[in-house]
Amino acid sequence: MDKIILFTPVGGTDPISSTNCRDGSMLHICRNYKPDKVIMYMSKEMLENQEADDRYRYCLNRLSKLQQHEMKYEIVERRELTEVHEFDYFYEDFRKIIHQIYDEMDETDTLLLNVSSGTPAMKSGLLVLQTLGEFPAKMIQVATPERKINEHIHKNYDVELLWELNEDNEDGSPNRCREIKCPTLSKIKKEEIIKKHILAYDYSAALEVTDTMQKDEVESYRDLLYMASQRMMLDFENVDKMIRKTGIQCLPVRGSGERKYFEYACNMEIRLKKKEYVDFIRSVTPLIVDLFELILKKRCHIKIDDYCRLSTRDGKGHRRWSMQQLKDTTVLKILNDGFAGKFNGQDISSKHLKVLIERLDTDQHLIELVRDVRSVEDNVRNLAAHQIISVTEEKIQKLTGFSSDKIMEMIKELFNYTGINIKKEYWDSYDEMNKIIISKM
Repeated sequence: MDKIILFTPVGGTDPISSTNCRDGSMLHICRNYKPDKVIMYMSKEMLENQEADDRYRYCLNRLSKLQQHEMKYEIVERRELTEVHEFDYFYEDFRKIIHQIYDEMDETDTLLLNVSSGTPAMKSGLLVLQTLGEFPAKMIQVATPERKINEHIHKNYDVELLWELNEDNEDGSPNRCREIKCPTLSKIKKEEIIKKHILAYDYSAALEVTDTMQKDEVESYRDLLYMASQRMMLDFENVDKMIRKTGIQCLPVRGSGERKYFEYACNMEIRLKKKEYVDFIRSVTPLIVDLFELILKKRCHIKIDDYCRLSTRDGKGHRRWSMQQLKDTTVLKILNDGFAGKFNGQDISSKHLKVLIERLDTDQHLIELVRDVRSVEDNVRNLAAHQIISVTEEKIQKLTGFSSDKIMEMIKELFNYTGINIKKEYWDSYDEMNKIIISKM
């Protein structure tokens, strides 16, 4: 219960370096982590050192007495091991040994792996095992006192003298251990998938992958992903909660009355980027009506709500023109003229608002823009709404005379006449948000 087990290859500077009289990595980890059990992996050369002067157990025994902490030792002997540079050997051998260690551990125990002692092939074998994620463990790296490569001197090694001269035995000696984060291969793969979903603006899919990972692995960006997914759904209540929680502002247009139009348009552009042409076309009409209405309010001082009523036909709320409120007004005269006297209280539509803008505004560029956008809506709206048909870029171009990108440009230009302050860079806000999320991973 709650045991700390250290598995450590034994290297040339263990247990104490004869060049600087300081702990080697194995002894230094034991000094700072106080393991209950130390499993030492020894090649032929290290076994010969051990048999010559018992140096490894001697230093561990002295440390145990100094700290008044009992440690048990186990030596894994590899007397036949002379080719200490062969990675494949160590990967397979370490895998079997650590599997056996885990069989004897319970869930409260902690395994430490020394990735500073031994040959490069030994260190790599341990790192790859951790990357594959089979055996959760703490990877401990130990810096050399000089912060450079240790020299290995094995002749005339006096372990008792080196222990007495060891500066790490002094009070206040620095802890040179560092726990390194070695991401598992599964984590690496999942994060790459998450990044691809983010760059494709598919935040719901990214969240699904995120929620299959450990909480501590995703805590730095999970809330941001949720915020992005709610932004795509135009759920501003939850977006605002996440902005307050994370301290990261993703909405360039802040006013609650204005941001819904801008965010809706951003949503449209993302559908276009994803080549979801049917959804793009279906989303045109609601926004066009709103933009035309905002233009009339800003430039012509006409508030459409002053001339309409709410109908609950089919249990749904529809705004309809109110003939009573229109009576004897300039608006009614323009609508009657525009529709050859056949205008009678209908649902508010973009064709009505287009006529009002044409008659009340003097900006010819705006009038042409409104006509073009209204023409686009008229030509493709029914196609997407009432027919089971493939909607492609080519079909949109053929039916409207405009590419889908040009249609989006015209919609963006309409915003310039609404009174909503939108800077050019605001339209890149989703990409900027994506960069922030990815930077937190």
